[in-house]
Amino acid sequence: MDIGDMRRDFESEGLDREALSSDPVRQFETWFSDAREASILEPNAMSLATTGADNMPDIRTVLLKYFDERGFVFYTNYGSRKAHEIEQNPRAALLFPWIGLNRQVRIQGRVEKISKTESLKYFASRPRGSQIGAWVSEQSKAITSRGLLEQKVAEIKRKFGEGDVPLPGFWGGYRVVPERIEFWQGRPSRLHDRFEYVKESDDWHIQRLQP
Repeated sequence: MDIGDMRRDFESEGLDREALSSDPVRQFETWFSDAREASILEPNAMSLATTGADNMPDIRTVLLKYFDERGFVFYTNYGSRKAHEIEQNPRAALLFPWIGLNRQVRIQGRVEKISKTESLKYFASRPRGSQIGAWVSEQSKAITSRGLLEQKVAEIKRKFGEGDVPLPGFWGGYRVVPERIEFWQGRPSRLHDRFEYVKESDDWHIQRLQP
């Protein structure tokens, strides 16, 4: 299928250096708020790219659940494929594709586990069904049928009854600690505006990139 003629021009006001915050996390917060106000579907959905010991890049969509100056946090099963890859190579890349605003944000950095206290705080805020789901799924492992998964759900529901669902020891959060963040604003004729923040010691260096 030849889809080479699928294209659209990116009409936007553009991005100037003077409009950027000196802090990329503050700049991200501004753009994230814009995405929410524009009713972008799942604005916290991000592509997470990892590479394990086999050097084969892997990518999937996860949800950003918290961010501050320390980094960008998501949650997963510590036995999942992504977790094994992070253990083998604790570096990752994130992509927020806010196409409805002609914007993208790209983030690269090292990955670290967050504290159990932080994971517990978030886990306690999840809907009960999601808490039970965390106990049920051996994420990324093969299973012969959907019925077996539903059987495990019933077993976990019986196990915990009406009481609180505890945090599984194999589930928690990771933080991507940014070392490079790029803000991409689409412009006509593919002459996009791109600004890159690079961490140098305790400061951020900002430079414009060619499209």
